[in-house]
Amino acid sequence: MAKVITGLERLARECDGRLAGARIGLVTNPTGITSDFRTAIEVCSELPSARLTALFACEHGLYGERQAGDRFEDGVDAATGVPVYSLYGPRKAPDAATLADVDVLLFDIQDLGMRFYTYGSTLVYLLRACAEHGKPLLVLDRPNPLGGDVVEGGLLAPGFESMVGAWEMPVRTGLTVGETALMANAALGIGCDVGVVPMEGWTRAMEYPDTGLPWILPSPNIPTIDTARVYAGTCLFEGTCLSEGRGTTRPFEWIGAPWLDGRRVADAMNAYGLPGVRFHPSYATPTFSKHAGALCGGVRLFVTEPAAFEAVRTGLTLLHTVARLYPNDFAWLPPFKEGLRPFIDSLTGGEDVRLSIASEAGLARILDDWARDAADWRKRRKPYLQY
Repeated sequence: MAKVITGLERLARECDGRLAGARIGLVTNPTGITSDFRTAIEVCSELPSARLTALFACEHGLYGERQAGDRFEDGVDAATGVPVYSLYGPRKAPDAATLADVDVLLFDIQDLGMRFYTYGSTLVYLLRACAEHGKPLLVLDRPNPLGGDVVEGGLLAPGFESMVGAWEMPVRTGLTVGETALMANAALGIGCDVGVVPMEGWTRAMEYPDTGLPWILPSPNIPTIDTARVYAGTCLFEGTCLSEGRGTTRPFEWIGAPWLDGRRVADAMNAYGLPGVRFHPSYATPTFSKHAGALCGGVRLFVTEPAAFEAVRTGLTLLHTVARLYPNDFAWLPPFKEGLRPFIDSLTGGEDVRLSIASEAGLARILDDWARDAADWRKRRKPYLQY
């Protein structure tokens, strides 16, 4: 039996009074699920005094069927006949037409509590759209899978907003998705009529396995809680010429390239004595994405003490080590198209990592700056904590 009751479970059990007679729009994906495996679509379709009239799908699709970056068009949910509006195609947020048959918009998606995980950006866009069109937004809260105590990483600099960082929050926010909505709405002065259906039984010290809830892949390349633990650090390799493990059985737990000597990198990383993690050389041949079909040397991260592990510090140190050891091979990915920033700048929320990470002094300064940012965020988030 689950120890934690999610916002969706409470909605199903209590049928929130705000929904009486309402036409419901629902933003969800496969993670919108109850402890007895009923989907948010099923729950909302069966509410006695409300009617599901619209579904909205963000990155990876309504059914979790799409890989990262795969844009898609509108459709229809085969099970219910309800229209499905894409928020990862021509539009990033609902417009007047897609909200015409909606009285209340619900959000039920398992987030990771990390700035560059795009569900959080979609949530900010939803707040703005609902404020613009006069629609209330109700967030069905879910756990931060890594707990709600730890905050890591620097704040996003003004002007660097994107789909992988819609506002200034740090890499690891230490917030639930409901808390994120409340804080973003206030901090950005959005003015949305936003509410949260809170969880029962969740505490900030809980990791996802402690909740008793079923783990549904939040996205195709976050298969396990082990992946989620390292993602805040190794996702930075998406902005480089190295594979971040997509197309292998250990996405984000392994990084590599055809020219990389895993033993050399593992030895250099283990010499830092970073808390809660060990590095081990490992070969892989990605089946898709970067270096598909090529045998790559690489390293795998083993988190030995989850409570001590610092994902962002580890990721920055690994980025520094590869850049230092392979100055002629390591490279940042160019902008996806003319006029855009290098992707690493969008991921890190500024230019500093790209310009400075190769030197020991640069690494040390970034770590210090980001630690100060994280400490500031811990203070600023306090008024919005619900648990």
